[in-house]
Amino acid sequence: VQLQASGGGLVQPGGSLRLSCAASGSIFRANDMGWYRQAPGKQREFVAAITSGGGTNYADSVKGRFTISRDNAENTAYLQMISLRPEDTAVYYCYGDLKKNGFVYPQRYWGQGTLVTVSS
Repeated sequence: VQLQASGGGLVQPGGSLRLSCAASGSIFRANDMGWYRQAPGKQREFVAAITSGGGTNYADSVKGRFTISRDNAENTAYLQMISLRPEDTAVYYCYGDLKKNGFVYPQRYWGQGTLVTVSS
């Protein structure tokens, strides 16, 4: 089982990006999926999460600008980011609480991180 994050890049302030996080492997069910980020010199912080039923939760700093969604059939989560600010610059890490085939309990898996740079 692995998670593959993609979609990062360089964008100007006010711009938009869409991150993807695709889970693959022997997955029975994907429970919560979400994103954290880590800016240079700072601790990793929560960004957004989504349950398998579509319930969402956001950090106050991104509410109204970021939208998390998912495609359960593809075990993929997305993070649509608009009105990006320089302070959004960070490595974004996705995670998934995934239940593997033959296992009783889900386990948290992490993607490799994708860099988002907001700069003019």
